[in-house]
Amino acid sequence: MSGIKVSLGLLLVTGFFFASCGEGNKEEVKESNVSLNDQLEATPDSIPLIVERGRLMFEAYAYEKAMADAAHAFRLDSNRFDVRHLYADALNNRAGRSIADVSSAQYHYSKLLVEKPEELSVLIGLASTYSYQQDFESSFKYINEALRIDQRYRDAYILKGSNYGALGNRDLMKSSYETAVQQDPEFFEAYIRLGALYLEDNDKICIEYFTTAYQLEPENLEALYSVAYAKQHYGQVDEARALYRKMATDTVDFYVSQALFQLGHIQQFVNQDLDSAIYFYKSATYTEPRYVEAYHNIGMCYDLKGDKTRALQNFGKALKYNPEFALSRAYADSIR
Repeated sequence: MSGIKVSLGLLLVTGFFFASCGEGNKEEVKESNVSLNDQLEATPDSIPLIVERGRLMFEAYAYEKAMADAAHAFRLDSNRFDVRHLYADALNNRAGRSIADVSSAQYHYSKLLVEKPEELSVLIGLASTYSYQQDFESSFKYINEALRIDQRYRDAYILKGSNYGALGNRDLMKSSYETAVQQDPEFFEAYIRLGALYLEDNDKICIEYFTTAYQLEPENLEALYSVAYAKQHYGQVDEARALYRKMATDTVDFYVSQALFQLGHIQQFVNQDLDSAIYFYKSATYTEPRYVEAYHNIGMCYDLKGDKTRALQNFGKALKYNPEFALSRAYADSIR
């Protein structure tokens, strides 16, 4: 049964939010927010301060907090352009947004365009609502209008790429994202997405994109994991192992368990060191007790060592946490 394996499980980015996120120092955002909080305690209904904090939260991907500030400001004065803009952006990007949220955002973007018909961020916000509704013809209409005004507008290319991806045109999708990073060479998210796309296409250039992302944000664990995984995938095992070891000392349990699992994978499939592989896989389950793939691979290792009892025990653990995990069920059935 050595042919039954579990995939390495790279985490792929599946889309973009249409905010100018990742630009600027995150610590500055924190400090600014602390200062704004202090000011808002003294003047809790100051619309400029509420909008400023909401926009900071939006750019930091804290969409629910942005929504809270946007709703507060909107109740105070729904006619202000900056208030309506923040409110539309928050509605359009909040987690679990509904069809009604997007329709409401679309209405507000349309109202904003009446006031400022060449506001680029509003044009792209409106275009993104049509993308959500699968009306790509209307979406491209507003994207192209934004590019007519400013052909270097980064977010227009990002949404264009996402549209092409939804339409199944991977070449134009990649081309659009590549154009986006040409306009903004420090756009972290685009490098991550391009790396993921090229990895899916089995193109080694993915390492360059992931590496650039990691250089831009060396503390970002997604970037670190992506570089390590790509290097592992293309046989640069020693470099990958060093990066995984670095990640395994972090405090974020999810990435610690991922790193430990991949260290086990290297020991199992590259070095054929089953005992070391079991050690790393078990370490991964100590960090994440429901790590199904780790239990499966532990079972594989015990089977290869001739210990079918422990193999079946670990396949059983995998199936306990995921009864639909076909790999463990098939492997267990084959050795009973």
